[in-house]
Amino acid sequence: MAGTPTDLQTLRDLATRIRIHSIEATTAANSGHPSSSSSIAEIMSVLFFRTMRYKVSAPRDPSSDRFVLSKGHAAPALYAAWVENGLIPAAELKKLRQLGSDLEGHPTPRLSFVDVGTGSLGQGLAVAAGMAYVGKYIDQASYRVYCLIGDGESAEGSIWESIAFASFYKLDNLVLIIDANRLGQTGATMVAHNMDLYKKRMESFDFNTVVVDGHDVGVLVQTFENAATVKDKPTVVIAKTYKGRDFPDIEDKDNWHGKPLGAQSERVLTHLRSLMKNKGQLKYTIPAPLSQVKPVDISNIKMSSPPNYKQGELLATRASYGTALSKLAQSNPRILALDGDMSNSTFSEAMKKSGKNFIECYIAEQNLVGVGTGAACRDRAVVFLSTFACFLTRAFDQIRMGAISQSNINFCGSHCGVSIGEDGPSQMALEDLAMFRSIPGSTVFYPSDVVAVERAVELAANTKGITFIRTARAPTAVIYPNDQIFQIGKANVVFSTNSDQVLVIAAGVTLHETMLAAKELAKSGVGIRVMDPFTIKPIDKFSIIQNAQAVGGRILVIEDHYPEGGMGEAVLSAVAEERNIYVKHIAIPRVPRSGKPADLLNYYKIDATNIIGHIQEVLKK
Repeated sequence: MAGTPTDLQTLRDLATRIRIHSIEATTAANSGHPSSSSSIAEIMSVLFFRTMRYKVSAPRDPSSDRFVLSKGHAAPALYAAWVENGLIPAAELKKLRQLGSDLEGHPTPRLSFVDVGTGSLGQGLAVAAGMAYVGKYIDQASYRVYCLIGDGESAEGSIWESIAFASFYKLDNLVLIIDANRLGQTGATMVAHNMDLYKKRMESFDFNTVVVDGHDVGVLVQTFENAATVKDKPTVVIAKTYKGRDFPDIEDKDNWHGKPLGAQSERVLTHLRSLMKNKGQLKYTIPAPLSQVKPVDISNIKMSSPPNYKQGELLATRASYGTALSKLAQSNPRILALDGDMSNSTFSEAMKKSGKNFIECYIAEQNLVGVGTGAACRDRAVVFLSTFACFLTRAFDQIRMGAISQSNINFCGSHCGVSIGEDGPSQMALEDLAMFRSIPGSTVFYPSDVVAVERAVELAANTKGITFIRTARAPTAVIYPNDQIFQIGKANVVFSTNSDQVLVIAAGVTLHETMLAAKELAKSGVGIRVMDPFTIKPIDKFSIIQNAQAVGGRILVIEDHYPEGGMGEAVLSAVAEERNIYVKHIAIPRVPRSGKPADLLNYYKIDATNIIGHIQEVLKK
């Protein structure tokens, strides 16, 4: 409703309405978090009906302010705000947490007003920081980003990674709100109501720090207005609140976390309704965005020039990742590269020359992934993240939440397998394929030369969902011509004879070792067919079965990865329902050791000499 700013009493009544809706919804569901919703009611009222500039008719309008509810278990309060602004019919709240309802237990982008899925605590601030970075440095727009976290989740290390990031990049368009309601799930939170300690911690990160009564709408209004005038530092509003606020005999009491009020609900609802000063339709104002951001097009992105390599040239696959990104950025300025202080190893450093298109996230992989998720929101950028593939394992929760958030994020993990050599097992990615294959809707690339890497990057830029590109440290030969066409889910046969007896499926370093073995075997009249899968997910089931049948039903899979969840299991799944196909699977069987790359390949029996032996065993089947 247009008009003057919403008055303070109306904001108080809206907060009470939010509490009422939260109780009614969780009581109907017999499940949920009414007490956690109650502690943030005034914050939600002020943000949604006085402070934030947005369009109810277009919740994801790119010009609007953003809101991230990191403490996703307080979803009923979020849903209630969108009921009060007219987007959701009140009756829908009675379907909370029911199968078929988009009003799920924690927010997801099934809802038009939710940018990312939340509820796995400690992640929302990184997402908000990614949004704010794009707003300040890429869009250079007026929209602001608000992130509400719980005091319990402030114990998460990822929160402090994000706080450091927001401070370093001077994200003055970001407002963090800490709902310091004192109580966690099992008792008091780590800091409880020690507001001075919160203040000291946040000031040490150079945040504009304000401690407020989180139930005083007048103070909240003034605080958010003041935050909009602060330059070159983010703001944190540390709100002292009470769990179960205005719930008689429940407020600030233990053992009410995650519990509907049950038999107490009618008594509490009667009390809340008595607090309402304005009856009937409430009059409020939702401010419009200050300005319109320019539309952007991130579809059908092509590299500015094709690959340019010589077949036979020795180059590590990681070497062409940054080249491909730079070519994409020349065609589309909305390509963003993020890295975790590994850019001279992942070769994303090629993007540093473009300045704002490269975001250094330092050694904080959980924040790295969260920032990437936020940067990709509302289709404002095409995001690529890179680091050593093994280090992405610590951000697996952020990656899986990216999938729940329907995010389009592209990962590149370098230094895969034992072939990295002397650095040893802590640096060797041997579970990365399994990890990314397990992500719903993901696409997993395993390019085997620099030409394939460039094309994988180009394909990833135009692919929805989570993508992963696996690159290697060891130099290997360029095997493909520069005009080779690659497709997701389409394998390539890279070596064959007129008398093939085994289909060998390999990728990366093991593909090159297999080709050496194939050439040696050919001298003695033994023919094998070598297949490069290019993508491990989706795997080219049709080509695998067709080629296996053509060579008598014998398959050998060689991979520089643990046996569980990698390329071998993808192949086994592809042929599981086929008769008369035998699969032998060779992988890294245990935690490896340091050593020279060639020695390690031999020790774990995935070099050319050992592959010949594996093939001879398969031929006996």
